[in-house]
Formats: sequence, structure tokens, C-alpha cells
Amino acid sequence: MLHRLGLRLRILLFFAALAVGANVAVAVGLLLAYRRLGSAELLPAFQQVGILAGFAILGLVTWVWYLFDMNVARPIDALASKLRARTHANVEGAIDDASARYLGDLAPAASATALTLAETRNALAESVARETSRLSSEKARLEALLSDVPVGVLLCSGEHQLVFYNGPATDLMQTTGAPGLDRNLFDYLREGPIRHAHQRLREAGDPDAASDILCTTVAGARVLAARMRLIAGGTQSPGYVLTLRDVTSALASYSRREALLVEVFDRVRRPAANLQTLLEVLPQGEPPPPQVDQALRQEVAMLAAAVTELSRKHDEQRHDGWPLALTRASDLLDGLRARMEQAGLRVEAREAPLLLRCNGFEVIGLIAGLAARIDRPAFRVTLTEEGTEAMLRLIWQGEPLAVATLEQWLAGPLDPAAPEVTGRSVLSTHSTEIWPEAAGPGENALCLPLRAARRAGRRPSPISRAVVYDFDLLSKARNERVAEARLEDLTYVVFDTETTGLMPSQDAIVQIAAVRIVNGRRVEGEVFDTLVNPRRPIPASSTEVHGITDAMVATAPELAEVGRAFHKFAEGAVLVAHNAPFDMEFLRRAEPLIGLRFDMPILDTVLLSAVLFGQTEAHSLDALAHRLGITIPEEARHTAIGDTVATADAFLKLLPMLQGRGYATFGTVLTEVRRHSRLLKDLNESLAGA
Repeated sequence: MLHRLGLRLRILLFFAALAVGANVAVAVGLLLAYRRLGSAELLPAFQQVGILAGFAILGLVTWVWYLFDMNVARPIDALASKLRARTHANVEGAIDDASARYLGDLAPAASATALTLAETRNALAESVARETSRLSSEKARLEALLSDVPVGVLLCSGEHQLVFYNGPATDLMQTTGAPGLDRNLFDYLREGPIRHAHQRLREAGDPDAASDILCTTVAGARVLAARMRLIAGGTQSPGYVLTLRDVTSALASYSRREALLVEVFDRVRRPAANLQTLLEVLPQGEPPPPQVDQALRQEVAMLAAAVTELSRKHDEQRHDGWPLALTRASDLLDGLRARMEQAGLRVEAREAPLLLRCNGFEVIGLIAGLAARIDRPAFRVTLTEEGTEAMLRLIWQGEPLAVATLEQWLAGPLDPAAPEVTGRSVLSTHSTEIWPEAAGPGENALCLPLRAARRAGRRPSPISRAVVYDFDLLSKARNERVAEARLEDLTYVVFDTETTGLMPSQDAIVQIAAVRIVNGRRVEGEVFDTLVNPRRPIPASSTEVHGITDAMVATAPELAEVGRAFHKFAEGAVLVAHNAPFDMEFLRRAEPLIGLRFDMPILDTVLLSAVLFGQTEAHSLDALAHRLGITIPEEARHTAIGDTVATADAFLKLLPMLQGRGYATFGTVLTEVRRHSRLLKDLNESLAGA
């Protein structure tokens, strides 16, 4: 029992026992002396001597205990905490031993040990870095390769928890919020097809087997074509790789084309059958009767109208799933200029900043071939924006080009080596036409409209396409009871809020930020950071602290929307905050508004700091960061995301220190934290039995 008490408390109990023992000894001695003398008149004197001796002993013991506590016990506790910080949290630097000057050689020895440990750790880190440089390089190449794979790639554990995802997978599942490590796959994709495919592959027993499935997103009803393959391993429920491709538009296009084909056969079959019937009843070589002639003409007109309308519908649908790539207008004209100059023609080109959906090679071959046949020494080429199209004009000085001549040229091959590619086939591929027209006094032109054009705007900010993964999650044992779970097996969401003031009953949240910690590391790409419209003015005194003004939150989402999004982000994790009761009071007052409860387990870095460094130390975020060697940039202090990152970094350093003290599970940490409940209220009511 005593070994669970702190050093200072044990020393206090020792001195208390010493005082009690001394007083008992004095009392027994005085009692024996009084009985030996046997004089009743001396009893008051013996009592006075006993009381004075008792107070003297108590005062002397208390004074000696205070000196011992101040100069021995407290410095030993502080020295132990500093050694643990340097051992488990990688805090560097010598130990300040000024407060431990009465401990003899213990403080210098501890400082030397810490410096030696730091030097050894640095030497080991350099050696490991040299030995793993090749692996790091290969890892970077693999990440770059996987981030550029055009299909979404997911790696899931046997319990369907996300272990790896790349950028395209993030885009495919964005309809239900960005994915996160150690989150359940079925938060994003409907589970039926995936569970069935996983079960089929497990029962097949073939490590090379794969299953093609069709699944949909939970929100947005996006249809995805997926292929599942199990990961070889000895686990009872193996993980799997899932590749995803969006086929929503392809399926819709296929459905429309199938419907068009059905309509073609239906509308053409009936007039054709009628025509065949009418022709069969006519004698050969004789003119048809007037009624039959009229019926024939009607059927032919209906057939021609149907063919015309169906051809129009076909042309409209040709853009669905068009395989033509986007081409910059400048690149297209540069290639055309090079081809024409190679043929000895002078070219002046001018283009608008457009992106065109076309086969640049075919368009260049068509225009260059026509220019060579027009037989003029110089041309002017313009590419301008006209509504939703781009108009390419080949202009020359001289006689106009006859339409019949143009049609004859279009019927011929563009390149003798590829006779199947004609000018007419190029126009058909692009669903367009080309025609001659007058371009000005003495000038003529060929006009070629190119569809699906859009203006090329400023390049947007690059989107992070880094792959996110933690393969250790594949073998992590999961524990249903949080109290029994090991600290390294839990997922944490570290968060912070900024508010209009310090009174949860009167004030409101203006910013929430959070980061996720999975498998003992902060996941860089999984961040929650948003302003919140408090629907009330922000006092100037609060703006001076966090820098958030009324104008900044005017267009921000309100707490109902942000609260639901944050609850989803934190789902299934342990919440971590610095001075958690303050932030949690704001969140719990918002529960009726969002219709959800923030009933996740909670850890407070103030209490964790008290457990490790003692209650007499300062436990502000700045003090904790300084103690653990964490630098908070001045511009990030008192911003939700800045304080969140600092708290997360501090928490990651506190975790191994807790484990070094023997607090390996969430329950043991919770039990120790509750001993410091006079500092802050414990917020884990649901785990009271832990």
C-alpha cells in the first residue's frame, strides 16, 4: 500500500510517526518517573513538563520535516520528473541542479547521466538515419507513386478500419467528410457488398484471388467500381486492399445510350415494316395507286424524321465520357505553327487563354493539311472564345475556297500512312464541322469550331495528395472497454476552442480546431479547423486575445453545423484538451442544438502534468511546453489550431512518461488523475468504475 504513495507523503508520514513516537516515549518516561516518586503534589508539574515537551518535539520534528521536504524530498521529485522527461519525452539539455544542492553528488550525477543519454541518443539517431536513408528514399518514391495513381486505393484491417488511403480515395469519399486513419470504412461506403466480398475471399482460401464489386458511397449515392484483394497474413480476419473508380457518370452514359438504341430500333422498325408490307402488295413495274403512294410517302417521311431526330440525340450524347484530353490553346497553336513552318509556310498565330477538349494531333494534322493544299505562302491563325465554344480560323489573302473543293479534300486521308484517318473522320470525332467564309477585304478563312472549351484561369493552390497510412494498425489488438485499453492502442482527438468570453453560460464559441493522434503519432493530413459564427458581437477584449473579429466570422458556419462535423471527426476517439472543463462546458451546452452527446472519454493535460510533475509546479500550457522543450510560435499562441498542435505535441511527450511510471492503461491513468481532482473536475463520469 505504501509503495503507491508519493515520496513526499511517505516522508511526511515518517516524520509524523517519529513525532508520535517521541511524544509517546516522553509520556511513558514521565509516567514511570511519577509513579516511582509517588507524590500527588508533583502531578501538575509532570503534566506541564509533558505538554511542553510534546509541543517542543512536535515543533522540532515539523521544522526538520519542512527543511527535509524543501531541500531533499521536493528536489528528488523534481529531479525524477526531469530525468523521466529526458528519458521518455526526448527533452534535451542539462538538468538545472540549483534546487538540489543539498543532495550531494546526486544532482551532478543525474545531470551527467542526462547529458550522456542525450549524446548516446543523438549518436544512435545519426546511425539509424544513415542506415535507413535508402529505405526512406524508397518509401518516398513509393508514396509519390501511390499518390499519383489515378484510382483510389484503400488498405483496411480485418475489422474494416482504415490503415492507408491516397488522394483519389479522399476525393471519392469526400461526400461524407474526409477519411481518417483508424476510422471505420463503413462511415464512407455502404457495407453490404464489401462485407460479402470479404467473406467470399476468406472462404476461398486462395491468396491470389480478387473480387470485383460495385458499391456506393454512404452520402451522395456515388457509384464506385471496386476490386478487393486480401493481404497475406496469419490473422483470423485478414485485411484487404480496395481499389476504387468512380463509374457514376459512365453508368449513366451507358444507360442513356442503351435507351437511345432501344428507341432507334423501336422507331425505325415500325416504318420499315410498313414500307416492306406496302411494297409487297404492289405489282412490280406498275405505278402505285394514289392511296398507296400517299401511304408510302408518309412512311418515308416518318422514317426520315425519326432518323434525323435520333441522329441529333446521338450527337448530343457523344460528349458523355468523351475520351479526348484537355489541351491548352497555346500548345495547340504552337504545334500547328511548327507543322506549317516545316512545310515552308509563314504563320502568324493569336490565341485566347482557353482549355480545349480535343485531340490536338488530329486537329493540327487537319489544319496543316488544308493549309498546304490552299497553296498560299502566308497564313494567319486565330483561336477565339465564342460562348461555350472556341473558334479556330485559318485566314489567308486571296481567292475563296469552294465548298465542293473543301469536301473533296476532307474525304481524302490526312496522312498516306494512315488512310483511315480522313478530315471528315476528324470532324466526326470532335462532333463539329468546318466551312469557308469571308474574313475581310481581300481575306478568306476556314472556320473550325471546337466544343467543350473553357477559359484557363489562374492555377489553384496545390491540393495535398500525400498518402496517409499506418501499417501498424493492421496488427493492433482492439479492446472494447476503454478503461482496459493500453494507451498506445487508443485514438485521440486533441482540440481547443476560442470563445467570445470566459462564461459558458453567456458566451459562445468562435473557433474550433482539432488534430488526430493515431498509433502514437499525429496524423498531419487529418485536421479540423474552422471559424464559427457566434450570432453575437465579439468583445474587443476577446479579440485582443485570439485575434478573431466580427468580420472574420460573418460568413462562417454556425455552431449547429460545426458541432455535428466536429462530433463526427472525434467519433470513436478519446478527447484531449488543456483545461478540458472549460472547453467541454461550451460543447455540452451545444448538445441540444446539434442533437448529439459528447460522451467520449476525456483526458486533461493539466491533470496529466500534475500526475507527472506534482501539484506544486505550474501547469499552464506555456509552462508545460517549456518544461517539455516545445516551442509555440508567438503568432500561433491563443489561436485554436496553434494551441491544439502545442497540446498534441505535449501529450505525445507525456504518454511515454506515463507508461514509464507504470500507468500503461487508460484506467490506471484515470485512477491516478482522480487523485488530483481538487485541481480540476474529472469529466469521465461514465467510467467511474474504472
